[in-house]
Amino acid sequence: MDSGGTTRPGGRAARVREAVRQATIAELGEKGFDGLTVEGVAARAGVHKTTVYRRWGGVEGLAADALDLAGGEPWPVPDTGSIQGDLRALARLVVAGFADPELGPVSTAFIAAAMRNAPTARALHAFFAGRHEQSAVLVTRAVERGELPAGTDPAEVVRIAVAPLYYRLFVSGEPVDEAIADRAADAALAAARAGILRASRAPGDPA
Repeated sequence: MDSGGTTRPGGRAARVREAVRQATIAELGEKGFDGLTVEGVAARAGVHKTTVYRRWGGVEGLAADALDLAGGEPWPVPDTGSIQGDLRALARLVVAGFADPELGPVSTAFIAAAMRNAPTARALHAFFAGRHEQSAVLVTRAVERGELPAGTDPAEVVRIAVAPLYYRLFVSGEPVDEAIADRAADAALAAARAGILRASRAPGDPA
């Protein structure tokens, strides 16, 4: 802290937050949300548990903060040269992420946490909003290339492309693979090409 009481960029507070965030992610990956404890995170991060309680309040605050920071990380947005290739690659990234032995359990734990408490639910909503915003360039490029109608809603196209995957993963429990990812992406593309996913009518379009 400086003399004015503000936190120096890269100072101790920032280092503690990053250590706790990494510890939270590691604990979620190993134990899931049900096994997440302040004591476990504090021990792994090398800080006193009173510090964690004072700043994060409890496991809900830990999960929400870890998600908040994760939302600022860059998303590897595909650029294959075509909207079909881009959407398929994006959907496959989702499948690969949940299949990853390290990342998959963490992502699943975050969603489980969001179903149980409001702070994590809000953080998850913001996380997905950020991902959709980053992925919007796929649709913007496609409109500029003439592959999609003007006025197509970028975020809605992305949602439609990945929503069936989350349904299978967390609602129906059905298997998910690259073929399913491609089918979901192609369905979103067909809807977008048909003009169903427009945010608004382009000038001169019929009502």
